[in-house]
Amino acid sequence: MPFVLNVYALPSLVTDQELIDGTAVVVDVLRASTTITYALSAGAREVIICTDIHEARRIASTLPAKHVLLAGERDGRPIEGFDLGNSPREYIPEKVAGRTIVFTTSHGTQALAKVRSARQIFVGALVNAQALCEQLAGEQSIHIVCAGTRGQISRDDVLAAGLLVERLQRSSGDAYTLNAQAITARENWRSSFAVPFAVDAEPIPLDHLLAALRQSLAGQHLIGLGYEEDIVAAAQLDRLDCVPRMDPATMRITADLE
Repeated sequence: MPFVLNVYALPSLVTDQELIDGTAVVVDVLRASTTITYALSAGAREVIICTDIHEARRIASTLPAKHVLLAGERDGRPIEGFDLGNSPREYIPEKVAGRTIVFTTSHGTQALAKVRSARQIFVGALVNAQALCEQLAGEQSIHIVCAGTRGQISRDDVLAAGLLVERLQRSSGDAYTLNAQAITARENWRSSFAVPFAVDAEPIPLDHLLAALRQSLAGQHLIGLGYEEDIVAAAQLDRLDCVPRMDPATMRITADLE
């Protein structure tokens, strides 16, 4: 069986049939996948994914109040009556350790729901890129799905997808056959950090990565809302060893810690 590595710049570009028997990775750098990774790294017991606010409130109401937190956003803003928003900086041990987080966002949770036909599902971000690549080593069919922003391609997700493609190809000796979007994402990553940085030069200077994220569609939206510090939190490349894994049957995400 050939090794296949596909990127989809938006969830609408992938079909359920393409994901069957494969491994899906959902990327929403700004901010859902970053926030989920921070939450589980801070000791959250699990994150339950919901596609709408009413569903989130209903699920939370069935759980012991002292053990559950309602969290998420709409259009980048915290939801009225929820305990937490979608800022990764909120998810610290003092708030989330041992708690179940019922989570709904504008794009990231929708993308996670979209890939439920996959055999296994991981959450990817810049902050856990290396741990994720180690987890994916040897997988034959990988599908990286970018969440996008308001139905449009956002460069923050494409850059992260490109980084994952670059590292997976490098570590496997270019074993994977790439689809057109994977090739484009990889070239986007490489061209974003060209001379004076070699293609395989790492670590990437934080200021260069921040500049690229700030220029993305999602980055511009967050800056407009006053959440520029969330971009800094999302740009901490390889900071965390947590690889969030979602059970497609229950939409519950737990942590694989490398």
